[in-house]
Amino acid sequence: MSMKRVMVRSVGPAGLERIELKRLTERIGRLFSLLQEAAAAQTPTTAGTWSPAVDVCETTKAIQVRIELPAVTAAQIRVGLNGNQLRICGEKKKRPARQRITSHHCSERIYGHFERVVPIRWPIDVKGATAELSKGILLICLPKLKDRRGSEVSIPITEKD
Repeated sequence: MSMKRVMVRSVGPAGLERIELKRLTERIGRLFSLLQEAAAAQTPTTAGTWSPAVDVCETTKAIQVRIELPAVTAAQIRVGLNGNQLRICGEKKKRPARQRITSHHCSERIYGHFERVVPIRWPIDVKGATAELSKGILLICLPKLKDRRGSEVSIPITEKD
């Protein structure tokens, strides 16, 4: 019977604590950055603005952002992508009353300037991005760039004398 000897480097209790502390620090850092992104996405960047509701979904090929903008036309919306931030802004205008109103008993709809900044953490193909407004929902489709990590890319070699 032949036994194979395997060399295992033992880590003492202090080493294990150091490794676990490093893992915990990395996890807290990731959670803190996610919390900052969420807080930035919920807070309007300009005073006097309101923030529409947003859904961000990921498929294998794209990031889809849906924004609720009832009674807003495409001409009243601006969408821009700058680095890792998608910015949606515009204005929802109040329609003039058709009849003379003597008093409001309830008024919950929001009018005026709106703005929403959505952090984008994926590499995006900017040229393929689309936006479509239908029935009060703005759908923004941001195609993801193919992840090249782990795949080999051939680099041509030129020869000089």
